[in-house]
Amino acid sequence: MTSRIPRDSRLRLVRPRPLAAAPRAVNQRRPRRAAPRPPEGTPARSELARMARSGLAGAVRVARWADATLGPGRAGATSDGKATLSDATAERAARELGLTVAQVRADWDTARLAGLVEVHGDSARPGWRLRAWDRDDSAVLRGWVALFDAWSLAHPEPAGHEPAAVAEVVSAMPQVLSFLQLSAGPVPLAQLLDLLEQRVTELRTERCEVPYGPRPEPETPAAAEDAPLAPLLDWALHALASVGALTCGDGQATLTPLGSWAVWVKLEQICVAAQSPAGNIEQSAEDMLRGCAQLRPNAARAEYRAWLAARPVGSAVAELLAAARGDDALLRGLAFEALRVVGAPAEPDVRAVLDEPTLRPYALLWLAEHDGADPEDAHEVLTREEATWLWVDTAAAVADHGEASMLVRHLESAVQPTVPALLDEVRAVGHPRTVQVLVALAAAHPDPALAKAVRRAAFQVHTGRS
Repeated sequence: MTSRIPRDSRLRLVRPRPLAAAPRAVNQRRPRRAAPRPPEGTPARSELARMARSGLAGAVRVARWADATLGPGRAGATSDGKATLSDATAERAARELGLTVAQVRADWDTARLAGLVEVHGDSARPGWRLRAWDRDDSAVLRGWVALFDAWSLAHPEPAGHEPAAVAEVVSAMPQVLSFLQLSAGPVPLAQLLDLLEQRVTELRTERCEVPYGPRPEPETPAAAEDAPLAPLLDWALHALASVGALTCGDGQATLTPLGSWAVWVKLEQICVAAQSPAGNIEQSAEDMLRGCAQLRPNAARAEYRAWLAARPVGSAVAELLAAARGDDALLRGLAFEALRVVGAPAEPDVRAVLDEPTLRPYALLWLAEHDGADPEDAHEVLTREEATWLWVDTAAAVADHGEASMLVRHLESAVQPTVPALLDEVRAVGHPRTVQVLVALAAAHPDPALAKAVRRAAFQVHTGRS
């Protein structure tokens, strides 16, 4: 009897496909939603990118100066473990760039918020957006949107206000911005203040809980609830103006073209999530990931962004990692795809799971890509054992959610040169799904001789024989 594949033929060495490859091919095609168009009058992306480059020119200049002058591994650039420029470095930059120290520090902070400079531990390094700044409009616009999202950090709040009141205003501003965007023109500040007061009242009402049992005597209202909101609205509008999202003058506020476009993008992301079959934006991380398994990669990333935008970053990352620790290998891969959308804020939490065998290979790949490695080459950071463990885990995802042909094709992505070598190392790596993966592979493979060898390996793992 002949077979299509020689018994010990060398496996064709291919680079591992992205871990979300299984869900892409597993699921049925869904009708593609027509790409939404921005409101009439919105400049072209190239023009928006030109505006963003102009607004961030100072930040780019300081970031490039630091890259060229300080270089990697130089000491003394930062002073506080948070990648804040040391006094000596700020003074040197001011001299060489013809700026004041205050301007250098402001531009450096802007560069950090826009992702032109990325903080790693107690040091900073050039971000990928800085490398792509002159050639990639998408990188420029993403950098500007990152700064737009961080408007409350870009311009410190005025002193003397209760932190709770500041937090309420920050939470209420998306609705104010949406109103500005829908108005498509100047809006009186008095009207914005009225809207802000209404939204803050709604937030306070949503926080209230009806007590059971005897009601206590009414307490004196908290200082935060007594504080006038007009000064905080003024702060918020000037902070948004400082990042280029709007302009203020003559008692009115108007979104800039960049600000209007950014608000529209965020509203569109929320609409996409709301229209998904599972209502992903309101789901737990695990249910959201299961819903995204049905989507194409770009649509899934849009879902991740919308889901993340509705939650504090810290709790969202913790929820994703908890989902990754479960038994479903598909969710493990998708969780780290979602963490790629989070980016730098997830780095400490991802590093913290390096000691967990189940998550370590995924975390190593995430960190390698975050540090600038090409996704096609990131697997080189894995040891042979880690790569084999990941191969089995991905095979488990394919076996659970994919088609038999996918599992056969997955055989080609193994790092081992021959099937016997792969089986030896798979047995040794100790993945809890090894038996199920080998049984499924044996059942799916068209070569009887190879299938027999794989079944024998599954039996040996099951019985503990060598």
